[in-house]
Amino acid sequence: MNTIKLAGKTLFITGASRGIGKAIALKAAADGANIVIAAKTAEPHPKLAGTIFTAAEEIEKAGGKALPCIVDVRNETQVKSAVENAVKTFGGIDILINNASAINITSVEDTDMKRYDLMQQINARGTFLVSKECLPYLKKSSHAHILNLAPPIDLNSNWFSYHLAYTIAKYGMSMNTLGMAEEFKNIPIAVNALWPRMLVYTAPIEMFTGKDSFNYSRKPEIMADAAYAILVRDPKSFTGNFYIDEEILRASGVADMKQYACNPEYEDKIVDLESWMKGIVENQKKMQK
Repeated sequence: MNTIKLAGKTLFITGASRGIGKAIALKAAADGANIVIAAKTAEPHPKLAGTIFTAAEEIEKAGGKALPCIVDVRNETQVKSAVENAVKTFGGIDILINNASAINITSVEDTDMKRYDLMQQINARGTFLVSKECLPYLKKSSHAHILNLAPPIDLNSNWFSYHLAYTIAKYGMSMNTLGMAEEFKNIPIAVNALWPRMLVYTAPIEMFTGKDSFNYSRKPEIMADAAYAILVRDPKSFTGNFYIDEEILRASGVADMKQYACNPEYEDKIVDLESWMKGIVENQKKMQK
């Protein structure tokens, strides 16, 4: 799927030091894109691999140019500084990926307000803030995209009853998508959302369920390939869509989903995201009894 379609384009990616954000960065880097790694991890974490600097090295090796920036998306000063640095270094910003997110899969009773506030500040507010600061430069781009890693808004109570606080925070990102897509459609800036159908193996997933979840998950590369399929499109042609990774890939001609299995031998046992999230809360309730 690699082409030169994103060559020379500048992508500002939050949370790109590891996981899905880094996978998207590496996919774009293979085209020769410029990548702004806007993430908090400057020093090695005892439990989470990767920093903004190790990610930058990988991006450069993949064929792109990298600018590591220490950014907590809750911090307006840091966000503004990173955006200014990106423009100074690369001349502008063409694509924004709002990937940074906080996750806490807990019931109402088990959600402390500090964690509730953290998810709201990073997921909903952070998406709004970073988009707002990038907007003046996206307006100047001939290939302007905002892609939020957020779910389709589904009012089925299953998405609320097991992890209400997290759903509220992620749906905040979804509402950012809807509102900005309408507001920016005549600029034009394409604003879309992307969400996985099945469990994707990342550091937070491993922390919740242990390393065994590797066998029942897909690689972050499925989200990277799906994001790429969206970002190479003409921003004038579509906006305000909520894409599921597998669906956009199949529509783009990718039929083999087995290639994305972390462990191909367990490909038929990969769990869907909804079941996994429900299972986390149910296990927590069992442990409390």
